[in-house]
Amino acid sequence: MVQTTFPEFLTLPSDQDASGRTLGTEEVALLSEVIQSGTLTSTKGSFVKKFETEFAETIGASKAFACASGTAAIHSAIAAIDPNPGDEIVTSPITDMGALTPILYQGTIPVFADVDVKTYNVTARTIEACLSERTRAIIVTHLFGNPCDMNEIMELAQARQIPVIEDCAQAFLAQHNGQMVGTIGAIGCYSLQQGKHITTGEGGIVTTNDEALARRLFLFINKAWGYGDQNPDHYFLALNYRLSELQGAVALAQLPKLAGVVERRIKTARQLTSQLSDLRGVEPPEVSPQNVHTYWKYCLRVDSKIISQGANGMAELLKARGISSAPRYIQKPAFMCEIFQKQRTFGTSRYPFTLARPEVLSYDSAQFPGTLEALEGVLVLPWNENYTVEQVDYIAGAVREAVKRLSAC
Repeated sequence: MVQTTFPEFLTLPSDQDASGRTLGTEEVALLSEVIQSGTLTSTKGSFVKKFETEFAETIGASKAFACASGTAAIHSAIAAIDPNPGDEIVTSPITDMGALTPILYQGTIPVFADVDVKTYNVTARTIEACLSERTRAIIVTHLFGNPCDMNEIMELAQARQIPVIEDCAQAFLAQHNGQMVGTIGAIGCYSLQQGKHITTGEGGIVTTNDEALARRLFLFINKAWGYGDQNPDHYFLALNYRLSELQGAVALAQLPKLAGVVERRIKTARQLTSQLSDLRGVEPPEVSPQNVHTYWKYCLRVDSKIISQGANGMAELLKARGISSAPRYIQKPAFMCEIFQKQRTFGTSRYPFTLARPEVLSYDSAQFPGTLEALEGVLVLPWNENYTVEQVDYIAGAVREAVKRLSAC
């Protein structure tokens, strides 16, 4: 039964502090071990290495390498594929800038594919429209924890012999057709940032089943120094993207909690979906039957033709109830940011934009109808593993109240 009355104000747990996180005695105990050992670098310690091994086992990958951030994960993946300057990488315009700047740092050109209006994800059709003889890789972002349609994307990519990098920063343990995301493409990239399913504050991890790519990933994270080689050297241009043993200890303690975190997020998300499914003008997340969505956030689609003031109006009313939702998710598609519009990169050189085909730099809005419509209608609700049934009821009640008020305007 849908709740018709609810408290005037209920404080919700937040993933920005302890109330919405699973951090506890396990993390403290492992941190204490690291500090007492006196070894804080992962080149000499064991905690990061153990986390890498256990994470790979958790998702079914043969290799995993921890790194400094989700951005470092994406950068390492691109570097592992080793594109030439001016090569193109197809990606999504609805993503964090940290998933785009590594493309430019490697001298390559982001080519933006449009997205599906209801899932906010790139598709095989939108990717195919962007492919050229310069395409060196495809990055797919499983946005909010909802997997892309990887069957069609992989069929397209394999036919063209183009490697696929999966951005799984928001999609821990999400599945497509029974397979974990991060193990479907050539490389999977994860973030351990504060608000992710598991966290070390900042951090990341990359996964692969390809031995040659694994070697490149390991080296790039370690300044291309061949640790363990008979005659090690710095083999190519690379950075220090290592994770410290302190972060490794936290990650190692977080990892056994991940399955429970995901299970609770899915359970409460389904509870909210059930309570909102009859609302006119508001649509819960669209999840394919072949997918397992793991709900980094919970997204509503708001029809401004029915709901006066649309997602923005909904957000204002929810804010009064203490629910900090985000209309649009990002205020504009990534290609509308100054870094792309004014090509602000290295000094005044505009590199690597100077190497790009003119047509991929036009960013004509007519090319992105799905992206513009998707951002216009999305309302992103905060989500974490510590929500209770009562708190989900409260969110549902607040959404229903907002819809009722705005539908009557």
